[in-house]
Amino acid sequence: MSLQQEFRNAMSKLAAAVNIVTTGGEAGTIGITATAVCSVTDSPATLLVCVNRSSASNDIFKRNGRMCINTCASEHQEMSMHFAGMTGLEMEERFALEGWNLNQHHVPVLKGALTTLEGRICDMKEVGTHTVFFLEVEAITTQDKDALMYFDRQFKHLQADVKVAEVA
Repeated sequence: MSLQQEFRNAMSKLAAAVNIVTTGGEAGTIGITATAVCSVTDSPATLLVCVNRSSASNDIFKRNGRMCINTCASEHQEMSMHFAGMTGLEMEERFALEGWNLNQHHVPVLKGALTTLEGRICDMKEVGTHTVFFLEVEAITTQDKDALMYFDRQFKHLQADVKVAEVA
């Protein structure tokens, strides 16, 4: 087995929130399902998002310069499958589904998401096959709901009301 395949297998064991990352503007309106999303700092509030350089969406994110990270609730599994390209829906059809609003910058925001983090791309770095986008957050919404996670190459649901036992 190649190191690349071993790495992919190892990463499948890293549970991650499911996000639909969107952009809109003069270059077009697109969205992708992504788990490669991570906080960087809270001052200024900044996230990073990794997008494959061979994806047609990569250039559109760069040209628009804005993003929204829509962290999916468990109810968004089908929506996340659409934006992962698993269902055959075209991009225009995906955004025609109920649940999308445009913000003041024409970036789609998912109603009912666990959190939405809207902002501008403040930096980019090309690393291997991906572009790492740094998003400076300008607006945030949050809700308490069950989460949609991705683990071991499968969608999983995480209940919001599960209490963690205290460690002595």
